[in-house]
Amino acid sequence: MKKVNYLDYYILIPYILLASIGVLMVYSASSFVALQTMDNPQHYFIRQALFATVGLFGGFVIFMLRLDVLKYKKFVSSAIGIIVLLLIYLLFFGKEINGAKGWISLGPLGGLQPAEFAKIVVIWYFAFIFSKRQDRFVQDLRETVNAFLAPLLLFVALIVLPVILQPDIGGAVIILAIGVMMVLTSGISYKFGIGLAVIGSAVIFGVMELIRAFGTNLPFVEGYQYDRFLAFWDPFAVSESTGLQLVNSYYALNRGGLFGVGIGESVQKTGYLPEPYTDFIMSILGEELGLIGVLVVLLLSAFLILRIYYVGIKTKDPFGSLLCIGVATMLLIQSAINLGGILGLMPITGVTYPFISYGGSSILVLSASMGIVLNVSAAMKRREEKKRNNLQKEMQENKNTSSIIQ
Repeated sequence: MKKVNYLDYYILIPYILLASIGVLMVYSASSFVALQTMDNPQHYFIRQALFATVGLFGGFVIFMLRLDVLKYKKFVSSAIGIIVLLLIYLLFFGKEINGAKGWISLGPLGGLQPAEFAKIVVIWYFAFIFSKRQDRFVQDLRETVNAFLAPLLLFVALIVLPVILQPDIGGAVIILAIGVMMVLTSGISYKFGIGLAVIGSAVIFGVMELIRAFGTNLPFVEGYQYDRFLAFWDPFAVSESTGLQLVNSYYALNRGGLFGVGIGESVQKTGYLPEPYTDFIMSILGEELGLIGVLVVLLLSAFLILRIYYVGIKTKDPFGSLLCIGVATMLLIQSAINLGGILGLMPITGVTYPFISYGGSSILVLSASMGIVLNVSAAMKRREEKKRNNLQKEMQENKNTSSIIQ
């Protein structure tokens, strides 16, 4: 249990606070819906509290593991195989909710969402590959792509394509963003990084313009997806249909003001804002706890993300460094997409806010991620302590030697 002495409380405390706020807000935001549909206002609260507790225990188990265990090729390969099979299984037998086959039914336990687990598997695999082959990085762009990055892009396609076909565009964007960030921070040629950023930006802008011009005439755009873009471009013009969520999100945030109307006192959660405990839980939080409450959550999230990036940059272990960068990027991108959606800065994609929104698969993956970064941080602290002790020992030996000579 000596490893507990190396716990990074700058990661642990924000994680526990965010998860606790999430359980409280899920209870508040879901109570009305749960009473109407489940005849039990505590239905979603109990589930979220249970998964948060299991996640905390699971994260602790991962923290206590030797970090080298995650470097075993058999474990990495097994995780890849399982997640690819689950994603393919979804396409044929997945449980459809809101137009997407993103869940595997687990009966009374709810549903398993493989796309959530795919995020951490992508981080794990990329960290494993890049840390093992850093000596193979070359400055020549063509050699880099042909010899190394092409297989990685194929792997991402195996994960991203099934996620897109569910369809889960938000999940696919997060996985791609994680992959891009880990490539850019892996020591790869800066030319490739610049090229990747330019191509990615051009593709996103081009797709948006195509959708604006041709709408559902495009083969990859479904009607409900185009409706989300219409709601993004002018939500008040379609406020009675597809713009309903965004407009009521604005109402909730406006009503909350600076200090909010009080926990449990939201009006928008009583049937005005659909599924207020998932994608739009931050709107309910803003209504009940006001701008101050939102800022507290944002500051906790920002502190946690920056701390994880700091550990990733500071640690000398390439594997641990890339794990931390991947996890921090996952939290950053997911938070940004969720906030962008509820504020109307980007189309609604169904992406939840980390730790705050309801979701068993999400909280389990996030908790496991915290266990991983805490493990990396502990390993870094132990190496630093060992280095200090060796330095002090060497200085003492030199001092003793000097005393004998004198």
